[in-house]
Amino acid sequence: MIVILHYLPALLCGIHAVRTGRQQPWLWILIIGGSLGAAVYFFAVILPEMMGGRTGRAVGKAAVQTLDPERDYRNAMRALDDTPSIANRMKVAQAASALGRWEDAEAQWALCAGGHGGDDPAVLLGHAHVLLELNRSEEALKNLEHLRGLGGPEGKAPVAALAFARAYEALGRNQEADEAYRFAADRVPGLEAGSRYVAFMAKTGRREDAEIGFTEIERRLSKIAPPLRPEARIWRDMAAKALGRT
Repeated sequence: MIVILHYLPALLCGIHAVRTGRQQPWLWILIIGGSLGAAVYFFAVILPEMMGGRTGRAVGKAAVQTLDPERDYRNAMRALDDTPSIANRMKVAQAASALGRWEDAEAQWALCAGGHGGDDPAVLLGHAHVLLELNRSEEALKNLEHLRGLGGPEGKAPVAALAFARAYEALGRNQEADEAYRFAADRVPGLEAGSRYVAFMAKTGRREDAEIGFTEIERRLSKIAPPLRPEARIWRDMAAKALGRT
């Protein structure tokens, strides 16, 4: 009976996979994974179908990433081997960043910047993000200033403002960091910008403001779809730590 209960969810998901033409690779995953494979299938396929739209796609991607976190990196490397273009190299850099392989990502962005991508806003911003993770803030700021100097909308975008804020903070330019964080906090999707701003305010002695910001982070976290909360909670926990909370 226990064995039947273990494999029943996988059997039901297998029937769904066959009926919807998803035999590969899901049948093999369901056979090997049993109830765990069924859980992944539910979050990767069935739940996104039920939810639809952008949230559903995000849930599905998160489930697949949990099952095979290096999938995007492998696919990007394969595409780069086949066609060594700047676009494919950027995908490798982005996939490496998603895995926290900052040195690898920086090497790829540097190659992009050294070719025809030196003035590409996506290259400048992507490279700056990785340089920030490597604590090379002055280099990151040079990239960001170059991006702003191009005069396009990318240099004024909220994601660029967040990168500027991080660079300014690391370099001790707190007034400029505060302005950039304030602009980014309510405009960048997700919890990263708001949580970084809360941590910044806590670090610079603005405890009351930081507490207000943290309350908003908690409110927004509660409205995120449950399968997407673990990643969002990372940012909430960063803000909580800055405030001495758990």
